Amino acid sequence: MPKEQEKVQEPKTTVFGKVVSFVWKVFFLGFAVVLLYLLSVEYNLLYLFGASPSLDRLENPRSDQASELYTADGQLIGKYFRENRSPVGYKDMSPQLIQALIATEDVRFYEHSGIDPHAIVSAVYGSLQGDARGASTITQQLAKNLYKTRTDDSKGVLGHVPGINIVISKTKEWLTAIKLEQRYTKEEILAMYLNTVDFGSNSFGIKVASSTFFNTSPDSLKVEQAAVLVGLLKAPTYYSPRFNPKNATRRRNTVLGQMVKYGYLPQAEADSLSQLPLVLDYSVENHYDGPATYFRGAVADYLQEWCKENGYDLYRDGLRIYTTIDSRIQAHAEAAMEEQMRTLQRRFDNHWKGRNPWVDEKDKEIPGFIEETIKRTAYYRRLQKKYGDDMAAIKRELNRPREMKVFTWDNDSLEKTVTMSPLDSLAYYKHFLHGGMMTMDPFTGHIKAWVGGINFKYFKYDHVKQARRQPGSTFKPFVYVSAIDNGYSPCDKLVDKRITINYVEKGEKKSWSPTNADWEYTGAPMTLRRGMGKSVNSVTAQLTELVGWETVVAYAHKLGITSPLQAVPSIGLGPSDVSVYEMVGAYSTFPNHGFHTEPMFITRIEDQNGNLVHQFTPKQKKVLSEETAFLMMHMLKGGMEEPGGTSQALWEYDLWKNGNEIGGKTGTTSNHSDGWYMGVTKDLVTGVWVGGEDRSIHFRTSQLGEGSKTALPVYGLFMERIYKDPALGYTMGRFPKPTVKITKEYNCTTVLPKQTLPDSAAVDSVLELLNIGNIL
Repeated sequence: MPKEQEKVQEPKTTVFGKVVSFVWKVFFLGFAVVLLYLLSVEYNLLYLFGASPSLDRLENPRSDQASELYTADGQLIGKYFRENRSPVGYKDMSPQLIQALIATEDVRFYEHSGIDPHAIVSAVYGSLQGDARGASTITQQLAKNLYKTRTDDSKGVLGHVPGINIVISKTKEWLTAIKLEQRYTKEEILAMYLNTVDFGSNSFGIKVASSTFFNTSPDSLKVEQAAVLVGLLKAPTYYSPRFNPKNATRRRNTVLGQMVKYGYLPQAEADSLSQLPLVLDYSVENHYDGPATYFRGAVADYLQEWCKENGYDLYRDGLRIYTTIDSRIQAHAEAAMEEQMRTLQRRFDNHWKGRNPWVDEKDKEIPGFIEETIKRTAYYRRLQKKYGDDMAAIKRELNRPREMKVFTWDNDSLEKTVTMSPLDSLAYYKHFLHGGMMTMDPFTGHIKAWVGGINFKYFKYDHVKQARRQPGSTFKPFVYVSAIDNGYSPCDKLVDKRITINYVEKGEKKSWSPTNADWEYTGAPMTLRRGMGKSVNSVTAQLTELVGWETVVAYAHKLGITSPLQAVPSIGLGPSDVSVYEMVGAYSTFPNHGFHTEPMFITRIEDQNGNLVHQFTPKQKKVLSEETAFLMMHMLKGGMEEPGGTSQALWEYDLWKNGNEIGGKTGTTSNHSDGWYMGVTKDLVTGVWVGGEDRSIHFRTSQLGEGSKTALPVYGLFMERIYKDPALGYTMGRFPKPTVKITKEYNCTTVLPKQTLPDSAAVDSVLELLNIGNIL
């Protein structure tokens, strides 16, 4: 009997054992498959799954961070970014912000370790019920944002298969989230998350978002403001408080309700806050906002090359760039430029009233000027790409009126809304005069102010370094320095007379007969100092022939002019294009005792942690003797001190206390296309250019268009502001005497009539200084 029972029970035991064995096998096989899958994803087996974040990237997470540009006096004047982001620490975030985030995005944040099983189960159940909901934790979202787990770069072969790619991406997020939880505290994860998310309106990270929408900082956010920003995370455009205020208000109240639900906010307070209107202090930070916009563009051009050579990304690495610009001097320069250009534009409009200002050498309007000019624009190229050879369609678009904002001097906002066609718009803009200005410390090479134009938003072209224009008579000092450095004296004389210079160019015989600006010749001997002070072309031309025009070109290059210069008899009258940047650097050699200092605009660069990356030092080279440099300073003062000096319009400005001395040179091209002024004090060298965008756009008379009427007033207004700002520390005074023994005596005293100067005391001072031999 027992044997029969055993025979009957044996199959039962065998079946149960087989079932248990099968279950265990399935379990271990499933575990092995899952483990193999996870390891394959983690290590990108056979390149099927794409790369996961490395240990180094996990421990040194990198998100795009704006590089910041600071002035010499510590003011932030701009940023360079693709994503405008400036990280802040957890302690710099308001508690209400953290509470709103957790209540809305991840209520069990402090309980899970990167993955929330409860949320996953709820999400699956909700999907089965037709109620789709998210299950990603804050840590998972951080993993996705920080390490871009869903980009093409992180995909393997299987990542391009629909459906499978989602599973792989989710797996990477889970694994990365777990590793983040192992390496960072909850507070660090929250801070990293809020520093990386996109809030819309070109604001990335909580610091920029707080500033953009509410003009405040993350630690000062009110509860209702924090609720608005947290609400944006679901859909930055749809819930934008700027563009969709109703949606934003509804979403804000939802966030407040979540805070009540999870005990972060009393119901009564939430009800009260829900009734508040949406109040914004909205301001999107753009690249053309703020001061020194043209300067920031020039710095960016330089830094992109520097970063390429040194392994940095200007738009991602959060560099801190410290410049030589002084924000106060920059503000004075921009104000002086604006004041003069407003006045000058009214004068220009009245001058051309009823006519277009683009004319040829015979003062005739250039036919088809606007139609031909627009063909060189990016807008016209886009039309060509769209319409091809259909010129009728292109012409129709060019003449179709539409509403647009344009630049204007008519109001403080500097813009107005008008309705005009693209052709009319181009013609409108061609009527504007433009300007460029740079100020530099001649001893350190530090650029203190840089005004590249009248408005960067509407006119991007920089007239300090990018533009090159004919300098006119501001080039004459290079003729005189060539002569003085080769044995001539400021006291030497040449006759002011009509001359003709014969020369050979490329094997061809040519002749040139220069004329003075007023078309008159005194026929009398004239010292070189008076010749330069009065800007007499005949004297300059004769001196150029004596020293050689190749010599003039060589000295100009030696003093810092890098643009190509044509060695011709007229070189001293400025026929070759140069930049304001070059001219200021070259003139700085004179007050700096013969040392040319290359203009510099960056002092140091730090990384995002404040570590010094690179220190910039001035580049100086001795190019003139100190005696020559001193004599050139004496020559430059001739514009103020010599009878008929071209700088004497400066007497109209409040610049003449304590025996203050200013050296300078005006410049005007033959058709008044370009007006220049170069000004030198004991502390600063400044260059100013004023003119039309095209050389065919200009004043028609010297009374309106010469440099003393267009560019010089900018300098006068600027220096008035500089001297009236005691915080800057610039004082009036005389140029310092040379520190070396002068090799010979120079005596060329000029008798000045009192009416050319403001008072007799000034006359006595000038007479003393003109006799150089008496002051050494």
